[in-house]
Amino acid sequence: MINPLPARGEGTSLQNIEEIYRRQFDMVYRISFSYLKNPSDTEDVAADVFAKLMKKGVVFQNAEHEKAWLIRTTVNTCKDYLKHLWRSHVNIDDYENLPSDDPFHIDETLRAVMKLPTRYKDVIYLFYYEGYTSEEIAEILRKPHSTIRGHLREARNLLKGVLENEE
Repeated sequence: MINPLPARGEGTSLQNIEEIYRRQFDMVYRISFSYLKNPSDTEDVAADVFAKLMKKGVVFQNAEHEKAWLIRTTVNTCKDYLKHLWRSHVNIDDYENLPSDDPFHIDETLRAVMKLPTRYKDVIYLFYYEGYTSEEIAEILRKPHSTIRGHLREARNLLKGVLENEE
């Protein structure tokens, strides 16, 4: 059972943050890892995201608002983290070792998705793996809906070519 969100104007209490953490940590971790490909850096970013939640005291309107805020904050935090030149990279096979109650299986398609340029990887991941619509992705990524649809179309074409060449 999903714990209820705080009532409007109630603020984000420590108990609410703990509930949000339990519900959303796996998603934040997977998104972070898709950018950073390094478990240590991923853990740092996930901790930063939840620290930002605690610091800002965001009041979420509903579960979708909560998830969208966490995705946007995770993506932005990862992009900031990637600006550091001292980062190291790890193989995508480390995805299989993510600490999660829901095992994350890697197949050829996910490997191909993770090799796409960021603009394509983001939309494909959010659309197929997190279940967002193109309209929701546009809102989360703060891009025009037509841009997201175009990125989805281009990414599908790239993936089709890559996957056909692997056969």
